[in-house]
Amino acid sequence: METDKEYDSFTIELSILVVMKGRELEYNTMLKLVRCMDLSGNNLSGDIPEEMTYLVALQSLNLSHNFLTGKIPENVGAIRSLESIDFSGNLLSGRIPQSISSLTFLSHLNLSDNNLTGKIPLGTQLQGFNASCFAGNNLCGAPLPKNCTDQNVPIPAENENGSEDEDEMGYWLYVSTAFGFVVGFWCVIGPLLINRRWRYKYCHFLDRIIAKLGCL
Repeated sequence: METDKEYDSFTIELSILVVMKGRELEYNTMLKLVRCMDLSGNNLSGDIPEEMTYLVALQSLNLSHNFLTGKIPENVGAIRSLESIDFSGNLLSGRIPQSISSLTFLSHLNLSDNNLTGKIPLGTQLQGFNASCFAGNNLCGAPLPKNCTDQNVPIPAENENGSEDEDEMGYWLYVSTAFGFVVGFWCVIGPLLINRRWRYKYCHFLDRIIAKLGCL
């Protein structure tokens, strides 16, 4: 496919036979009037030409099951008449262009099985499609169940160290509490068990305290 771009127009020096609704239509230098383009399953490689967005009358574009790489053209939304897009089964990468959400006539979309990433642009049509239309990528946002909140945000290393420090502090707190209880217990009870005289005085002291409390 050869293109000759000059200012705001271009010509494609190739005749194409299109079968649409049982009719054979041949296009040569008037490719801007093409309404349907199906190049699926042709082992095509390389990027999707930006010039394809000049086909303003295009209603159906099918480039599925090829080996196309690169990004979806940013200006794909300029093809206002598009009703069907199928880019599935390629090697496309990057984000879905925001301009695709401006395609108000879009009723069929399939971007599955690529290497697309990021958030699905917000638009009435896009959120209305089935999640399978975006499957096989690394996308997030409606209609996919994967939420974009805090996506690809690594946990700072200092937070990880902070958690470890908190765990270690909690461990030593329990150890010191148990040790203090044992030491305190034996400092009070130990002498009473060993020294009979102290034990007698301590019991006598408790008796007087109980007697005083009983008189209140």
